[in-house]
Amino acid sequence: MNILMVGDVFGEPGRAAIAKLLPRLRQEHAIDLCVVNVENAAGGFGVSPAMCRQFLEQGADVMTSGNHIWDRKEIVEYITRENLLLRPANFPAGTPGVGHVTVKAGPHRVGVLNLMGRVFMNPIDCPFRKADEILPELAREARIVLVDMHCEATSESQAMGWYLDGRVSAVVGTHRHVQTADERVLPAGTAYITDLGMTGPTEGVIGVDRELILQRFVSQMPVRFEPAKGPAALHGVVIVVDPDSGRASDIRRLRVPA
Repeated sequence: MNILMVGDVFGEPGRAAIAKLLPRLRQEHAIDLCVVNVENAAGGFGVSPAMCRQFLEQGADVMTSGNHIWDRKEIVEYITRENLLLRPANFPAGTPGVGHVTVKAGPHRVGVLNLMGRVFMNPIDCPFRKADEILPELAREARIVLVDMHCEATSESQAMGWYLDGRVSAVVGTHRHVQTADERVLPAGTAYITDLGMTGPTEGVIGVDRELILQRFVSQMPVRFEPAKGPAALHGVVIVVDPDSGRASDIRRLRVPA
């Protein structure tokens, strides 16, 4: 089974890249399931219901998110009734929406779990203990389980990869918007990469207009961030998984100019 996991969609350039590239990539790589992180799709801050519907129409099967999921208030109603948009599962009990889902991919079932780190981020529930709590349920429903670990610290992503090696099919990092070059299949069969990278403008600073970022660094004064203009690219990985065992056999980075 071929699985495509796409890094954080950032602003209009990222949305345009998804619209242009995702249908083609699904065909070129014979993709059976696609997971897209969408938490920065609306100008870099959150995602709207209309955008979510477009991503599903363009080829996303499941959408994940992170710390910006609540930036658009209209998403709260949508996420309570649409379980294909996940929020991190380790938000406190009672938070709207769900943090994991099981979907069909042809004759197979695939579980997707969204977690968020705590180092340099909001002090939410422990992602490691939350994974321990949820994985038995997902394992009863699907042999293939994919984890989006939304982290600031690379160490926390790596720790989760080792923690879940052999228990899930893949652990991929999101949030930092810079693709890492450490993709590998861990010894017990879990595909891993510290960060998928960003789907969005390539001539800014992690998606933001570089002049605004430079102004912020030089002056240390508040600046309203806006998405960069110019060329964009889609970043992600293609993972090959044995549907019978749930073990990954390959993970390949993608960087596709839009």
